[in-house]
Parts: sequence; structure tokens; C-alpha cells
Amino acid sequence: MFSKSSKSPKPVSPMSATGAKHTPFSLIGSDVTITGNLSATVDLHVDGAIDGDLSCASLVQGADSRITGHVTAQSARLAGLVDGSITAEELVVESSARITGDVSYATITIEAGSRIEGRFTHKDTPAAELKLIANDGAG
Repeated sequence: MFSKSSKSPKPVSPMSATGAKHTPFSLIGSDVTITGNLSATVDLHVDGAIDGDLSCASLVQGADSRITGHVTAQSARLAGLVDGSITAEELVVESSARITGDVSYATITIEAGSRIEGRFTHKDTPAAELKLIANDGAG
């Protein structure tokens, strides 16, 4: 009824699932939740949930995703919920984004309709100058 094949199956390489050895980006799907810090040397697209700090080259966040933790990226396009601070050279906040936390940036674009609760700090502004500005406002 069952016959034993004389050919043995070829071993599957861990990289053959994607078909590429060096992928230019990684994707976290909407059904994925990661608990813990995440670091990527490539671009990252997040549609799921991350509970922990995130560091990557470039971040694209989907509108239904959630990140709870500090985000560090060279460039970031945020469309979902971020509960934590953000540090990015180039930051784009889309209209569907909801951010609770301090934002440090070199360049920023904020679309109408987005919500941000936190302090903005331009990366070229020295910390001593920020302290002086804060103290002047306290009166």
C-alpha cells in the first residue's frame, strides 16, 4: 500500500522559505504580537503589535498596528498607535497616527487629523537651550 521511495527529500535551508538570503525589509503581520525589544538592520514594516523597544533603519507602521515602547529609526512613517518616545532623523506622522510620548526629530511632517501628546525636540537644538526655554516659560 505504501512504498518507500528510494529518493530522500532534500534538506530545506532556513533561508529558502523566503527565497532570498538578504532581504531588504522585514514584515510583522497583523496577526503577530512581539513581546520584548526588537532590533533590525533592514527596513521594517509593522502591521502587528510590539510591546517593547524597537530599533531599525527605516520603519513603516500600518494604521491598525500598535507599538508600546521607544522607537528609534533613521526614518519612520507612522500611521498606527505609538505609546512611547520616538527618535528619528526623518519622521512622517500620517493622519491616522496616535502618539503618546516625546518626539525627537531632524525633519518632521505631520498630517492633519493625527494626534500627538508629548514634547517635540529638534535634534539640532542643544539640551542646555531646551532647558533655558523651559525655565523661561515657567516664569
